[in-house]
This record gives sequence, structure tokens and C-alpha cells, in this order.
Amino acid sequence: MNLQMKQNRSEFVELLYSTGREGMDEVIGQLEELGFFQAPASSKFHLNHEGGLLEHSLNVCKVGLMLREQMLTLKPDLEESLNKESVIIAALLHDICKADIYQKCIRKRKDRLGQWVDYETYELDYSDFPLGHGEKSVIVLLRMGLDLSDDEIMAIRWHMSAWDLPFQSPDLKANFDTAKRLCPLCSLIQAADGLASNLLESKDPEETY
Repeated sequence: MNLQMKQNRSEFVELLYSTGREGMDEVIGQLEELGFFQAPASSKFHLNHEGGLLEHSLNVCKVGLMLREQMLTLKPDLEESLNKESVIIAALLHDICKADIYQKCIRKRKDRLGQWVDYETYELDYSDFPLGHGEKSVIVLLRMGLDLSDDEIMAIRWHMSAWDLPFQSPDLKANFDTAKRLCPLCSLIQAADGLASNLLESKDPEETY
């Protein structure tokens, strides 16, 4: 683990402990076992490098806390439903479903001279607990013993917005719409995740390797 990853890990852990939520020692220990702190955020898109998932989670948390402050300035009565501790927990832990799905592999590609070269990348392996995205994160956290509020569960479950709804049932779409209506935290985490992924972490369109 390089210096930047160590700093990111320390910041991540400090933020989690700042919530005062019981069971964080166990959660952090199990995240370590899952490989969360070393995992990439994606296989070939944003932050597809070692420690990328940790960096992404911190980015979502920082954006989420900034959005929370701005929204409370515009609409102070949201303070209870946009609880700071819940923003931190939902933002930092929304993607723990990814901790064990990326496996390092070697592939070939052409360099600038047109020569084939080996490069290290990641491939996806869903064989360990193939349950989905947001719902997997929720279940893993509950199994770790973390006491999540209903709003935190909904925000983590639906943080992908409608991206994981195509070809699924009308019931799921209705649940998604109802969750957004009942839980402002859902919209905040969705927005923070999108802004972090697409603005803070997006690859240079000219970058091909």
C-alpha cells in the first residue's frame, strides 16, 4: 500500500469513526479481509487501479457532504432527513459490493508504435455471492453487524439510480420511485456518486492506455 493509499485509508477510517456508530471496528476489519482498500473502482473506466475503490468512496463522501451543506442552505428543513452521519455511512460504504469482484489479469494491447504489449488490468468475477449491486452492499453490511437506518439502506440500495433497472419488473421501478420520494438521502447519494464518477474521476477521452 503506497503513501496515498495509506492516507486515504486513514481518512476513510476517521470518517467512519466520526459517526459514532457501534460496530465500526468489526466493519473496518472485514473490509480489510475483503480487500476493499486495495480494490479498483472499476475494471476499465473510472479509477481502475489499485486503491481506486477507496478513492472513489472518499470522493463520493466529500461531494455528498458538500451537497448536504448546500441543500440545507436552500432548504433547512431537510436537516433531519439528510443526517450528516447517514451521508458519511451511505457514501463511504455504498460500493463495498465491489470489494471482491475484480481479479488482476494480463492482457495484450497495441502501444503507440503499434506493437503488441502485455499490460495488467482487471477482469470481473461475480461467482462469490452473485446478488447484484446496491442490494449486495446492504446485505454485506448487515452481515457485518452494522446497524443501518432505513434511509441508509434505501440510499445504498438505490445509489445506482435507474442504471440497474432495465429489463426488470414494474415492481422494482415502483420501489425505486417510492424510495426517492420517501428518502431525500437517496437523491443526494445518487447525485454525489454521479458527480464523483463523471467529473472528478472520468478518464481523459484521449487516454487509450
